[in-house]
Amino acid sequence: MNLEYPYEIVKQLASSNAVVLFSTSGNDCMCTAAKRLLLGLGVAPITIELDHHVAGPDIQAVLSRLAADGSREPIPAVFVGGKFLGGIETLIASHINGTLIPLLKDAGALWL
Repeated sequence: MNLEYPYEIVKQLASSNAVVLFSTSGNDCMCTAAKRLLLGLGVAPITIELDHHVAGPDIQAVLSRLAADGSREPIPAVFVGGKFLGGIETLIASHINGTLIPLLKDAGALWL
């Protein structure tokens, strides 16, 4: 499998949008929680539903490598300000410890 093309998709989306959420549609509760948290904060992330994307499995392989932790599922995967934030655990932890809002403001996703 050639990961160069999916890597470029991820890189382009992350670098050209304030917040990008790689997700799956349907009944994945972790993806739903990530979407609701961001939307509840007033952020409208660019959401890529991997199960509907032609390169979805290859993009998911790239995200698995970025996560660099085989013990956790890489989806949902969140990018803020062009940088990989992490998955649902990191997103929620950042929200709880107060670091998420400043990241979102610095990325231009929040103006308040």
